[in-house]
Amino acid sequence: MTLMVAVALAGCSAAPVTSPAPQPRPRPKAEVQTPPPVSAESRALVDYYARVQADLLAQGLLRTDGAAKDAPFTDTMLAENFIRVALFDEYRRSPTGLVAQQTQSRLRRWEAPVRVGLTFGASVPADRRATDRARIASYLARLSSITGHPIALVDRDANFHLQIVNEDERRALGPEIAARLPDLSPAEIQGLTNLPRSTYCIVYALSEGSSSTYARAFAVVRAEHPDLLRLSCIHEEIAQGLGLANDSPLARPSIFNDDEEFALLTHQDELMLKMLYDPLLQPGMGAAEARPLIHELATRLIGGNS
Repeated sequence: MTLMVAVALAGCSAAPVTSPAPQPRPRPKAEVQTPPPVSAESRALVDYYARVQADLLAQGLLRTDGAAKDAPFTDTMLAENFIRVALFDEYRRSPTGLVAQQTQSRLRRWEAPVRVGLTFGASVPADRRATDRARIASYLARLSSITGHPIALVDRDANFHLQIVNEDERRALGPEIAARLPDLSPAEIQGLTNLPRSTYCIVYALSEGSSSTYARAFAVVRAEHPDLLRLSCIHEEIAQGLGLANDSPLARPSIFNDDEEFALLTHQDELMLKMLYDPLLQPGMGAAEARPLIHELATRLIGGNS
């Protein structure tokens, strides 16, 4: 295993028959759902992440201009950024869970259609659920168009599970994660349920055995986030779960960069996803084998402006 949802009747009659006037049926009373109690810790996180977003915006970060004119890139830059983002891992597995360490990897992606199942914690209000669902469905359609790979929101038989939950709900996800990703160790499950405040969101994507083809993924996004920070997490974790697993300080403009400059998928990110799912590249390729093909793809996509 490699790591990273009338019938009409007619008849004859001798005399007219008068039917009784239909009586209006009583309308069922709408169920009023009482939101579950929220812990003081979760309420504090709402305030904390609101300040985080405000501070980032005040610094000119969390930009939404994906084709940033002040961040041009060449075909060589695109190719090298792709190698760093797609062929290196941000974490390595250990007996005590994931450890932050850049390690060289192999190209990984999905071969089966990506079926995203979206689950909201009970704490998430109905209006926010509707907004997030529409945004996610639109984003998945965009990703499918970019990659040429089937990616869509589904109501059942999901293989990519996306949870939008608050602090209390996430800590209770252990049994569900174990059922969805049975190959994870208890320490790795804790990596999803016990997030430090500095981790805004997370995704695990796994392949079967020694394969480099993803079969399952599980992503968690904090419900405490304000709108833009939450949408930023959705963009990054889904894209990373497709196979762009690493971050690089050299990738710009890109969401695969821990500097938080860009909130949403950029033009360069789109090109990297397009390269990832191009038939010229195959799952399991290492950097040495893939490098000349990656440079060929980058040149084909944006020209030879090296």
